[in-house]
Amino acid sequence: MLNVPSQSFPAPRSQQRVAAGGRSKVPLKQGRSLMDWIRLTKSGKDLTGLKGRLIEVTEEELKKHNKKDDCWICIRGFVYNVSPYMEYHPGGEDELMRAAGLDGTELFDQVHRWVNYESMLKECLVGRMAVKPAVLKGMLPKSQVTDTLAKEGPSYPSYDWFQTDSLVTIAIYTKQKNINLDSIIVDHQDDSFRAETIIKDCLYLIHIGLSHEVQEDFSVRVIESVGKIEIVLKKKENTSWNFLGHPLENHHSLIPRKDAGLYYRKCQLISKEDVTHDTRLFCLMLPPSTHLQVPIGQHVYLKLPITGTEIVKPYTPVSGSLFSEFKEPVLPNNKYIYFLIKIYPTGLFTPELDRLQIGDFVSVSSPEGTFKISEFKELEDLFLLAAGTGFTPMVKILNYALTDIPTLRKVKLMFFNKTEDDIIWRSQLEKLAIKDKRLDVEFVLSAPTSEWNGKQGHISPALLSEFLKRNLDKSKVLVCICGPAPFTEQGIRLLHDLNFSKNEIHSFTA
Repeated sequence: MLNVPSQSFPAPRSQQRVAAGGRSKVPLKQGRSLMDWIRLTKSGKDLTGLKGRLIEVTEEELKKHNKKDDCWICIRGFVYNVSPYMEYHPGGEDELMRAAGLDGTELFDQVHRWVNYESMLKECLVGRMAVKPAVLKGMLPKSQVTDTLAKEGPSYPSYDWFQTDSLVTIAIYTKQKNINLDSIIVDHQDDSFRAETIIKDCLYLIHIGLSHEVQEDFSVRVIESVGKIEIVLKKKENTSWNFLGHPLENHHSLIPRKDAGLYYRKCQLISKEDVTHDTRLFCLMLPPSTHLQVPIGQHVYLKLPITGTEIVKPYTPVSGSLFSEFKEPVLPNNKYIYFLIKIYPTGLFTPELDRLQIGDFVSVSSPEGTFKISEFKELEDLFLLAAGTGFTPMVKILNYALTDIPTLRKVKLMFFNKTEDDIIWRSQLEKLAIKDKRLDVEFVLSAPTSEWNGKQGHISPALLSEFLKRNLDKSKVLVCICGPAPFTEQGIRLLHDLNFSKNEIHSFTA
């Protein structure tokens, strides 16, 4: 018996798309928007051509359906008839046809792995591929993962547990020395306990149904010198446990991060305030039973149900302000997550987010991204190029750079916007530049008023050649760039023309 994937199934794990390698959107015909597609899926129309039946699909059968009006694609073991979706696909029909009659999982992951396709294409589900379940999971067997990773250094993690009358301590031995509090994510709800530990490009999962009840609050401690993590739970009753609990799905597994599904937890909206005429600062509170710290330069996914379909969008968390003195009191980072989000009146997701009331809930994923804090090691010059809300990854980068990099000589931010009213946290940036002489901030406007005396235009060789001057000829430099795809793509081309190497550039996608 085949089971239809649930709409609440977590969206597949994603990496932010590097703009230079991403896809371009194509203009859609009138009546072919995402909302139009959602309406079609709710209309009751047979979108599979199978009159509601689900079938097992052989590889030979899949290959037969490779035409535009008869196009089946396999994603992670499930087969979808995407012909009805052709005209609604933002990447165009040709992009979908690249996977016609084939397993399109790898292509999907390269371009838009963050899309919640299970919900988007639920009404297009033909059935499951007739293959072994182990293949369907998209996971390497444990022994194969271990063998693969052994060549790169880490050995297989392990765990143990200890107890006193009132406490239970779960100890995770990562066998790595670069583990910190950002590396561990803990969630427990009812009797389900899960701890994800990020080890290089893999994720070690402990997933247990606890044998007894515990209180909501707990503590996490990392002993970096030996790569040990201790999670201390408080028992609800002072009784001796005979065993920790029973294993749940994927317990004691080491999974490549690209193959792991995202886990979501519901976070409560605590505050919402205007930053510009169309940008808001949202503050979300993590559940008391969650430990999650989003690493610098990484992002999470926000998920909302909209007209019965779950829509997922990536956002980079920011600090509550650039520095605590600009806004008091600042809520502790380990329990609250802040987002600077531009509201698009004609959009689908952000107006719904903006309509949320204080106390409402938003689903927030575990973090991901390719940026590593090791890129700051011995850094001397840091250049930041941001356009619009592409400023969001720069917030934590600025904070960290100016407070935690002793070798840093200069930080320069070039911030592109349309008008003065669009500049996010302008006064904070100007005050910070006065306070810390290592920071230079330049604002560039594409549609300024006649009173504007600053720089004008779009990203260009003339602007960058003057801006990107190293402190010393051979100083270690990093250029971070984020904004709309055309801005980032053009910026990367210009950086290469100015002889910045690939290792000196990190791009984010706004």
